[in-house]
Amino acid sequence: MAFLVSPGVEVKEIDLTSVVPAVSTSIGAVAGHFRWGPVEEVVTVGSEKELVNKFGEPNATIYNDFLNAATFLQYGNNLKVYRGVGSAVNADAAGTGNILVKNEDHYDSATLTGTGEFIAKYPGTLGNSLKVVSITNASWGVDSDANSVSWQSQFDITPDAGEVHLLILDEDGAITGAANTVLEKFANVSLTAGAKNIDGSSKYLNDVVNRTSKWVWAGIDAVDATSVTDEEFSLSGGTDAAPSSVASLYSTAFGDSETLDVNLIIGGAVSSADANTIIAVATARKDCVAFVSPPIATADAAATKTWADSINSSSYGVLDSGVIYVYDKYNDAYRWIGNAGNTAGLCAYTDGVADAWFSPAGFTRGVIRGVTKLKFNPTQAERDNLYKARVNPITSFPGQGIVLYGDKTAQSKPSAFDRINVRRLFITMEKAISTAAKFQLFEFNDEFTRAQFRNLVEPFLRDIQGRRGITDFAVVCDETNNTGEVIDSNRFVADIFVKPARSINFITLNFIATRTGVEFSEVVGQ
Repeated sequence: MAFLVSPGVEVKEIDLTSVVPAVSTSIGAVAGHFRWGPVEEVVTVGSEKELVNKFGEPNATIYNDFLNAATFLQYGNNLKVYRGVGSAVNADAAGTGNILVKNEDHYDSATLTGTGEFIAKYPGTLGNSLKVVSITNASWGVDSDANSVSWQSQFDITPDAGEVHLLILDEDGAITGAANTVLEKFANVSLTAGAKNIDGSSKYLNDVVNRTSKWVWAGIDAVDATSVTDEEFSLSGGTDAAPSSVASLYSTAFGDSETLDVNLIIGGAVSSADANTIIAVATARKDCVAFVSPPIATADAAATKTWADSINSSSYGVLDSGVIYVYDKYNDAYRWIGNAGNTAGLCAYTDGVADAWFSPAGFTRGVIRGVTKLKFNPTQAERDNLYKARVNPITSFPGQGIVLYGDKTAQSKPSAFDRINVRRLFITMEKAISTAAKFQLFEFNDEFTRAQFRNLVEPFLRDIQGRRGITDFAVVCDETNNTGEVIDSNRFVADIFVKPARSINFITLNFIATRTGVEFSEVVGQ
């Protein structure tokens, strides 16, 4: 109630404890071609092991995007992964190879006719290695074929009538490296729709498989009790196919800044046209930075400069010169990949040991991990040419490692925003303060609200100043910029002035020899 009508006491609470919230700065994002995993769905992984579990190990042909993601995970522990496929399809028990099931939401709406009893969880040839074995009450203890008894030994009890035991196997060994390895097993699943366990959970075969299996979906025929008895279902027909354009996946996957928070977009080794497409995503979002490297075939500094010259100016992009040689432990082979995952990873590492507004380059925070060699190691003259072309050299120094030896953004205009640390400083401030500012919406544009906003922002900026991100700041939010015209148009204006801290790119050391009798105060002055 707004006013008391009769005498009484009304209690209200007014919350003036608002603060500028902390925001993430180290979330990586990569889109590409993987052997397994959900399609057209953003999945969060926190380690290389989790990346393997969800998207499969790389093979001799599908490895580039996996290794690109894995290099980032050497430094960071939060990566958004988006898998795209071209004409790839799922393996199925019927072997038709004519069904694409992208993810769980797609399965719920897909037409599964003709796929047989089971379907590989995701598209790709990896699903062709799967086999499903069903064991019934009637067949228990009967050696109906060469493997029946060994499959039965995986379970301790006989299945009840109307129920089956299920095994999911790696029949060909493509997943685990050993043929007929048991991947999953489900005991006493019912062939009757609606059947429940004691705790009330479903024990119906379709529900159990679809809810808990990492490897298969129940096909349209799995509901037929006669088709899932004493049988082995080898899945086949699955195919791999790369997306027609990996770069185009980035806008689909990470284009919406309102619903998906990412900070470091990893583009990998790409053409200049694809680099422009990927950097455009970050430029449109204005809350993240995109990292790209020259194509794998780029052989020297001159070709790298030619590549960079065709990339649009943007402070939301970062270019490096790195085509790197890394060890692929999954296939015992060495691969050439782009360095973009490492460059983004160094930013995540810098966030952990310092702050987002520190430079990720140099011998303190810019040493790159896991690289065997570079496609080319730029000389001082080549580094000069690359730096003028907005390319951050990746350089190998004897005894000191391979280092990110530059911290420029892809902006061609000379300004504070042509440095990575300044761009990431402003992204951090803008994200945090804009998040806090949302709570001023629909309040009155009066001195109380303006003072509340200033009191919200100034401590946050003082904290950044104390952590060496800025040297000075001023917040103007009063009647000078919130005039009557501004107020009448339902707007609220705040001007936030900051002096960003600059990273050292050039050091001059002057060694001066003097005569013995000279006082240094006479030479240096006061």
